[in-house]
Amino acid sequence: MKKTMKMTKKLVTLILAIAMVFAMTACGSGNETSEGTTYKVGICNYVDDASLNQIVENIENQLKVVGEAEGVTFDVKVQNCNADQNVMEQIISEFIGDSVDLMVGVATPVAMNMQAATEENQIPVVFAAVSDPLSVGLVDSLEAPGANITGTSDYLDTESIFNLILAQNPDIKKIGLLYDKGQDSSATPIKAAKEFLKSKNIEVVEATGTTVDEVQLAAAALVDKKVEAVFTPTDNTIMTAEYSIYETFNDAKIPHYTGADSFALNGAFLGYGVDYANLGVKTADMIADILINGSKPAETPVLTFDNGTATINTETCEAIGLDYDEVAKLFEPFCTKVQSIKTAESFDELEE
Repeated sequence: MKKTMKMTKKLVTLILAIAMVFAMTACGSGNETSEGTTYKVGICNYVDDASLNQIVENIENQLKVVGEAEGVTFDVKVQNCNADQNVMEQIISEFIGDSVDLMVGVATPVAMNMQAATEENQIPVVFAAVSDPLSVGLVDSLEAPGANITGTSDYLDTESIFNLILAQNPDIKKIGLLYDKGQDSSATPIKAAKEFLKSKNIEVVEATGTTVDEVQLAAAALVDKKVEAVFTPTDNTIMTAEYSIYETFNDAKIPHYTGADSFALNGAFLGYGVDYANLGVKTADMIADILINGSKPAETPVLTFDNGTATINTETCEAIGLDYDEVAKLFEPFCTKVQSIKTAESFDELEE
């Protein structure tokens, strides 16, 4: 009898051990806790600006919502490299050392560095706000990325912005292009802008900068050359400097047309492009799908968005001598939505 009982205990112990192995395996990646599975997510933001910060905030908020609904926990660590390559590489190395389950690269430079750093360890990477993932070689195609990376794109429809410029000033003769030559996100839209303006016989004046001081000088140079409007794509360097240059353009009565609503928040006449809050939410949904459902980044299509929202700064509109209602009416046929905003350094200020 004792021998039988010992055998029974051993059998029960073996069965329990096997059951635990199966239970842990069924959970997939992540760490098992008393409250359920915990997934470690490392987010690196490229620079401190209103659009990118809005993306990060909405990723965090949406992961909390999904986590509560699915009974899992997302342990999210957010870092900002402030456009410093060495800091960026250090942050990515820390994420790898911490054995994160997934990394998020906000903006093109971070995404590219994360892709290179995960070729061997195969940690999934989800990018956010990469303007042209095809041209920089992040993915093979938008439908089938082909590598261990996917994400959301804030691709800019450049021609649509110039349609707005021509709607407001049909007889315009000279347009300034303000951007950072080192920003991958600017390369394609600037090329498209030059081609469009050449086809319309409109003179192009280029001004570039890589620091806030250089951008301020570039803005002043465009004023001196008497451009009638200025275009900037989704360029993070110019975005960072916008709050310090918008009055330069306002004083000269020059409208600054840009590729994101955060520029308009910081004083530019108009920001045209995607809803970055929504982009953050959709990025979080992709993260959750990969971690919880086991979706493969290589087979998850890159998500793109409608570029049709025009955000007009009403204070700047008045400062440069335009009437908001009249401008909005002109822009409506070319946009899915026209909305207004006032000048502030961050979106949080508008909510206070």
